[in-house]
Amino acid sequence: MTRRRWIADEVSGNRAALIGEHADHLTRVLRARVGQEFDIATGAAVRSGRIVSIEAGRVDFELGEEIPAAAATNITLLISVFKFDRMEWAVEKCTELGVVRIIPLLARRSEAHLASTANKRVERWRKIALQASQQSRRTLPPEINTPIKLKEALTLSASARIILAESEQHTLLRDVIQPNSCDLILAIGPEGGWAEVELREFQAAGWISASLGPTILRAETAAIAATAVATSILAL
Repeated sequence: MTRRRWIADEVSGNRAALIGEHADHLTRVLRARVGQEFDIATGAAVRSGRIVSIEAGRVDFELGEEIPAAAATNITLLISVFKFDRMEWAVEKCTELGVVRIIPLLARRSEAHLASTANKRVERWRKIALQASQQSRRTLPPEINTPIKLKEALTLSASARIILAESEQHTLLRDVIQPNSCDLILAIGPEGGWAEVELREFQAAGWISASLGPTILRAETAAIAATAVATSILAL
């Protein structure tokens, strides 16, 4: 049976610990006991971990042998801010699919009240990403940045920078991703799609425009579908 994986809150030599909510979940919900073993991601590696002590809000592990970890795909998701419940779902699922960084974007068609409060949601997105990372047996959660504006987004660098656009009629995402790409940025528009001026600015900055097909997808569906397509190609 596959062992549950946890991302350590503290690491020192051959010891690691979960603290706070993570420790409480392990002890109260999963009813963990001293002597039980789990996989522990330390940031540098994944190692076997045996519980050596349990206290209120803290579980300590003794670390053992290193466990081989699957290679990660270097995908950054530039995702325009949209309704927070749907955005949380996108963060969770794209974390499970393996993105290494999520950058919220304040697009022209991002609703004003969402854009104005997006900074306050970053910690919640990070918490969701951490939980999804542990569930999906990742070594590390994705980095989640504070929201940025278009001017800053245009200057992001990667070996391939792709904007997903409904207006693209000829080029599919699967046709512009190379299996040997060392890193990749996928830009997802808000509800209502990209404004024409944004599309022109992305194009002028050298971004590639691509489509996920003839149907119109919700923003969170587009984010998940694009990540899945990219991951499947980069894993070849």
